[in-house]
Amino acid sequence: MKTFLDCVPCFLRQTLAASRMATDNLETQEKILREVLTMAAGLSFSRTPVHMGRDIHRVIKKFSGNADPYWAAKQHFNDEVLKLYPELKQKVKASDHPFATAVRLAIAGNIIDLGIKMTKDDINLQETIADTLAQPFAINRLAELENAIKTARSIMYLGDNAGEIVFDRILIEELPRDKIIFAVKSLPIINDATLEDAREVGLTEIVKVIENGSDAPGTILEDCTEEFQKLFAQADLVIAKGQGNYETLNDVKRANVFFLLKAKCPVLARDLGCEIGSIIATCNNANDLKAGKTRVGNVKR
Repeated sequence: MKTFLDCVPCFLRQTLAASRMATDNLETQEKILREVLTMAAGLSFSRTPVHMGRDIHRVIKKFSGNADPYWAAKQHFNDEVLKLYPELKQKVKASDHPFATAVRLAIAGNIIDLGIKMTKDDINLQETIADTLAQPFAINRLAELENAIKTARSIMYLGDNAGEIVFDRILIEELPRDKIIFAVKSLPIINDATLEDAREVGLTEIVKVIENGSDAPGTILEDCTEEFQKLFAQADLVIAKGQGNYETLNDVKRANVFFLLKAKCPVLARDLGCEIGSIIATCNNANDLKAGKTRVGNVKR
């Protein structure tokens, strides 16, 4: 997904919020904002929003000297969702359709996104869980995903945020775990999950977990290690969580990349043709590309 004009105010809002988390020094916050304003003036709209997000947070770390401004928030959500784990497992167990319920819970966890939300206090987990379990899918390709899981010999699962990966664990426990490789970021970026977070929530005990080599809040393939790129290319099925992974991979030219997310951003919602807050289970357009069809975007620059 390309960057649109409406993304620019969001870049600046995120810069200000993140710089305040990184440092209390007003002069440093001003330097960060001015540097990002200069970057924004020359940004390429042909790149994804994730590219700019990555560059913004590199600036914040450089000027503040804080390598992980969201560390406390990540710890908070790992702890909070782990407390909910028994309750969430019971919801899946009691469901008439455990797989579909586990997918819905995984999508509910996508609300834990401090790239969109201003602070952790803006996130109401219990309300989001109840809403996600009840509302219809705006895009529903669950049947295709379930079939792809049954026939896949290897599955790569791309994680998104700390705390959210507890919800992912619940879904993974409904899948053939021996086929799964779970990928996390190699360096802290916003509240995205790292290997440390995967260990804390027990994911490393149930599936193979790898780092992707990147510090981008999505999956920019050229930023990732050769090992990750090889495993991504070889996987029969890729399950990608969250907005950043959709933005960076929705046009990738390979089949069987499924996206599970909440539409939290108006630009993304228009691109998907849905309302903000919608729950989405969709697939990339690789098959349409192979057939010579063109995907028509819904957003105007």
